[in-house]
Amino acid sequence: MFLEALGAAVLGLALAWAAVHRLPDRLPVRGVVLTTGSLGAVFGALLTHGSLGPGHAAAVLAGAVAVAAVLLSLLLRPANRRLRRSAAV
Repeated sequence: MFLEALGAAVLGLALAWAAVHRLPDRLPVRGVVLTTGSLGAVFGALLTHGSLGPGHAAAVLAGAVAVAAVLLSLLLRPANRRLRRSAAV
């Protein structure tokens, strides 16, 4: 279980690092994103391990990455696009 949690934290950190470098203008401060990615992945690993049981390491890591991705997507801000108002409004 310890190695699954450690692997999940590393995968979550890598996913968060990729998100920070891919979308730097749409995410908050780098520290918040990296912390959210790693802690979200550990939570996802614990949740997946608890539901599947021992012996499913690949599925646990996949669940960890999925939960980390969902939590990181909640941090995204909308792109800076101007809203155009119609003439009737």
